[in-house]
Parts: sequence; structure tokens; C-alpha cells
Amino acid sequence: MPEPTPDQMEIVAGALPFLKRYDDQIVVVKYGGHAMGEEGTALRFGRDVAFLEQVGVNPVVVHGGGPQINAMLKRLDVKSTFVQGLRVTDAAMLDVVEMVLAGPVNKQVAEAITRAGAIAVGISGKDGGLIRARKLTRTVRDPDSRIEQVLDLGFVGEPESVDTRVLRLLIGADIVPVVAPVGVGADGQTYNINADTVAGAIAGALGAERLLMMTDVAGVLDRGGKLVPEMTVAEVQAGIEAGWISGGMIPKVETCVSAVRGGVKGAVIMDGRVPHAVLRELFTNRGAGTLIRA
Repeated sequence: MPEPTPDQMEIVAGALPFLKRYDDQIVVVKYGGHAMGEEGTALRFGRDVAFLEQVGVNPVVVHGGGPQINAMLKRLDVKSTFVQGLRVTDAAMLDVVEMVLAGPVNKQVAEAITRAGAIAVGISGKDGGLIRARKLTRTVRDPDSRIEQVLDLGFVGEPESVDTRVLRLLIGADIVPVVAPVGVGADGQTYNINADTVAGAIAGALGAERLLMMTDVAGVLDRGGKLVPEMTVAEVQAGIEAGWISGGMIPKVETCVSAVRGGVKGAVIMDGRVPHAVLRELFTNRGAGTLIRA
């Protein structure tokens, strides 16, 4: 087992009570955003996930890859089509999405963890029947006519069910699963799925102790822009209704709420760019983001 870094040692020095809490527990980590594109941050993330496995936690990583997909689309001159601001995944784009997510991105994340001393294996939601998907339907209201219409986003899906057998086999063998967010329908059709949604569905299916959503923001902010350290499901719903939880934060908190209702003990929205954010959240009193509980 590699020696912990000085930063890791500083965090873990007072972590004994937390180590007992998370011993042999499953922690699902959604890894994405700009942190994935920065080599130093990516290597640090790999070391932290490896460290979790080595101290008795069972991490499962679900990753995104939006910037990498955009770069490949540009390189291949594949044009993006948007409907009401939402990107459509047509057949050509689906090929690129699956190639990037289940290929180089997935293997780079797994390799960073393995290089740090754990064993990580990259899979996609199609492997072992992990994620049975269905086509995502999105209804929007025209701002002028107020008429609702159903948008066709192509091969964009959502999890219908999660078969955890392949994940439990890997976890039981002390292997860290690294999951690319694509799934397959009952008819064999591949679907591109939002990584946050996949992480929430997997965490719920596994009954995880924690779902850690690594993003590009500190967490949920109140009206004054101050971090809210902890919220209940009811408080999240009240914040959405009052309007101070808005924009892109809404789908993130809704994913957390869905995971908690599905059996996850707690879900955290946190800034993945903060050094050792995962360790700070799990092994310190102050945490590293907004914890959402039932």
C-alpha cells in the first residue's frame, strides 16, 4: 500500500471515528466537471479513491466526460443540434459519446486509481446488464403560447432499472468499479444517460452509505451566497419552491433527493476542484459541501 501523502495524513489524523463509520460501506462518487480535464487534479482524485479502498471503504465511481465529448465532436466535425437549449443525441453523436465515455475517459479514470495502488476496472452501464435504460422524454412549455410540447432528444435515456450483480462481484473482490454512463434498452438500443442520474440510480440500488456528487460549485448556496452545510429533503423542496434553489442546481438536488428516497443514507453536492474533497467530506466534521438527508 503506498504511503499516504502529507495532505491525506493531515485529514486522516483525526479520522478514526469516521473510518469506523464507513468501514465496509459503499460510497458512490460521481466524478466530472473541469476536474476531469486537469491532470494534477485527476491524479489526486485517483489517489484519494485508492486510499478509500485501502482503508476499508467500498468506492464506486461514475464519471461524466462532457468536455472530452465536445473536443471529439469538434475533431470529427460532428455538429451538435439543440432543441430548446437541450442537446440532441442522434446516431452519429451517440457513436462519439459511447466511444469517448466507455473508451479513453473510462480507462483513464480506472488507470489513475490503479496507479495509486488499488485495482480499478472500467465498465459501462451496458456491461453485465448493469443499466437497463429507456428513452428520456422531456416536456417543455412554450413561453409565448404556454402550450406544452414533448421534445425528442434522440438517443438520450434514463435508468429504468439497475442490476447490481456485476458491481457486487467487483466490490467483493476488492476491485473499484468505474462506470461510464451509457445504458441499453430492452430492444438493445444504446442510450446516452446523464452521469448524475446514473450515479444516483446506482447509489440507490446499492443502498450506499453516501452519494458524493463532485461538481464545479461548492454546494447549495442560500440567498446570500453562503454554503448550506446540511439540508433535509423537505428543506430542498421548500428551497426550490421559494426560488433560491434554481437553474442547474435543481437537477442535482433532485438526483440527491431521489437517491436518498431510494435508500442512500446521505447525498452530498461538493466542489470536486477542492483538494481531497472526498476525504474531507467523509473524514472530517466540517465536510466539503451540502449534505442532503431524508
